[in-house]
Amino acid sequence: MDVHLIDGTYELFRHFYAVPSTRDKDGHEVGAVKGVLRSVLGMIQGGATHVAVATDQIIESFRNDLWPGYKTGQGIDPNLWAQFPLLEEVLMAAGITVWPMVEFEADDALAAGAQTAARDERVDRVFICTPDKDLAQCVRGTRVVQLNRRTREIRDEAGVMAKFGVMPESIPDYLALVGDSADGYPGLPGWGAKSTAAVLAKFGHLEAIPADGRSWGVNIANSGTLSRVLTEQREQALLFRTLARLRTDIALFDDIDELLWRGNRPAFEALAARLDGAVTEPKL
Repeated sequence: MDVHLIDGTYELFRHFYAVPSTRDKDGHEVGAVKGVLRSVLGMIQGGATHVAVATDQIIESFRNDLWPGYKTGQGIDPNLWAQFPLLEEVLMAAGITVWPMVEFEADDALAAGAQTAARDERVDRVFICTPDKDLAQCVRGTRVVQLNRRTREIRDEAGVMAKFGVMPESIPDYLALVGDSADGYPGLPGWGAKSTAAVLAKFGHLEAIPADGRSWGVNIANSGTLSRVLTEQREQALLFRTLARLRTDIALFDDIDELLWRGNRPAFEALAARLDGAVTEPKL
């Protein structure tokens, strides 16, 4: 069997900015929820059997306590923000497993869910449905892969290496050095994608990088400068890696069959009617 784990937060954002404004009879924006629901049910109609959707009930997480610049919910369009609870309600009514995160992030749930699912010998492949580079750290061979549902690109371990120049297990170290503007931490000065990939492809993790850049034996011109920056800001780099490293110690389910879609629940009919009755507003 295949398991599909979906980044509901990403999907809601994607649909909010891709579909026309659509409001229900009470004037509430529901277009993004309607789009995500249609998309997920389309996956099931296409043959997906074991499906779960992870969402962020709040954008903030334990990482905000570690780094003050970490991403927050500030600036999110109120019409988008208001659709998060409805998305969870609609998906659960549709019989789809939903993991709403509070202390952790949706990405953590996807990482933990993928690891748990991969332990089951009945599982052939786990598809982590998001293009988010953080989730590249969860890829394992060709069995646990990323799926970009918009482009239909599947990224396995070889694909991660081709994209970032490092193995999946080095992705947190990679992000610690180059930074992640989407999550709000800057990385270390001077450490770009190419130099970071060259060093980590050889040493794997921050702790294994020698203090003296002249001993690295990699083809980068500024190894001395980079090694000095890393020495001076090592604690910062380790903190950024903690921010980048996804948590897999979250108990989400005990048996893979808990993710099996068994059909809609009684509440779904009324919610579907609410969405079907929504009116799409013409673009000005």
